Amino acid sequence: MYHNKKRENENYPLKLKVKRGEAVYPPRLTKGKDSELLYHSSGESGAEHWQSWMFSQEFQVMKGRTGDYWTIGPTAMEIKAIPDLWIMNTIANEKYSFLEIPDATKGYGFCSGRVDYERRESEWTTLELICFEDKSLHVVNGEVVMILKNSLYMYGGTEITLQKNKIQTQCEAAEVF
Repeated sequence: MYHNKKRENENYPLKLKVKRGEAVYPPRLTKGKDSELLYHSSGESGAEHWQSWMFSQEFQVMKGRTGDYWTIGPTAMEIKAIPDLWIMNTIANEKYSFLEIPDATKGYGFCSGRVDYERRESEWTTLELICFEDKSLHVVNGEVVMILKNSLYMYGGTEITLQKNKIQTQCEAAEVF
């Protein structure tokens, strides 16, 4: 896990390449290889439920799920998406209106990308995170996976706008370059 505790980022494009390695460790031995790009990170490390990361927005970098969105701690965003249908996930789609994620009635914050643009494990995948004012884009290999806006952090019942802050990278028990 990497934290840059000195620098805040605002109105930026971030472009990087990732490739999966061979090594996998418990509990990921039979699960998808998983890592993340966490942005608009705020607060202290270890403040969220798993006591590992700062409160943040997650650009998922998981085999078959790259570009998905998760909330980390008491954060929220609005995403152009098809609403979940009973047991089916909320799915990003630029043709639909913005939905607030998380849905306060469900208590978790996740939105699935509608297409997997990641390359094969042995090849490099290009990730782009574009943040400008209150909007963000998750882009995988030149394809927009998700359009997001209005990043928020809840603190003591107060909504705090997150348009700048730190970036964290994370890996969950599987080698990634």
